[in-house]
Amino acid sequence: MTDAGHGPSAPDRRRILLLVGAAGAGKGTQAVLLSRELGLPHLASGDLFRQAVHDATPLGEQARAYMERGDLVPDEVTIGMFMDQLARPSADRGAILDGFPRTVAQARALDATLAGQGERINRVFYIEVPTDELVARLAGRWVCPACRTIYHELTDPPRVPGICDRDGTPLQQRDDDRPEVVRARLSKQVPPMLEVVDHYDRSGVVTRIGGRQPIGAVTRAILDELAR
Repeated sequence: MTDAGHGPSAPDRRRILLLVGAAGAGKGTQAVLLSRELGLPHLASGDLFRQAVHDATPLGEQARAYMERGDLVPDEVTIGMFMDQLARPSADRGAILDGFPRTVAQARALDATLAGQGERINRVFYIEVPTDELVARLAGRWVCPACRTIYHELTDPPRVPGICDRDGTPLQQRDDDRPEVVRARLSKQVPPMLEVVDHYDRSGVVTRIGGRQPIGAVTRAILDELAR
């Protein structure tokens, strides 16, 4: 496997990056921007599942069977989907992983699979945002029940608080956007995520990035770290 203009793209020459962040931290946004800047594919677990199921690949069919039963898709199936993507020419120079691994058990299984072909996660970027701000970001969404227009208290507020700009209807908040529900969801998501960060911290590959900065500043901070 060769990488035009960059010499051989042996496994240890690839950059496999992992983005970690709680819901609302902007991880998905950064993955898209970094993919564009670095020319690396963005491998998001949810997208891989949907595409594999749509294409009816062998792994997709396995995943579909579990999902139809309401069961969790086994880690080995998920890892297989990532490895399939990493074997494609588009990933000759590396890839950006988003949404997996979510637990230490998944991280260890992925590490072992990568090690089997002489590779590893090269860098982990943890986008840190305080819980209170995450709640504000996630719980700030309001919807007009009449025209379905979506507003956000912080990023896209209505001209008159609580009232739809289009038809004057009082806005409503979905149950799963309420602050107490968001906080409960984060309380389940964040601890295993931090364990994944600690796992990779032991290898010295984690960089913490302040996620309260503007989107462009977060991207620049990551790119600057990669250029070191």
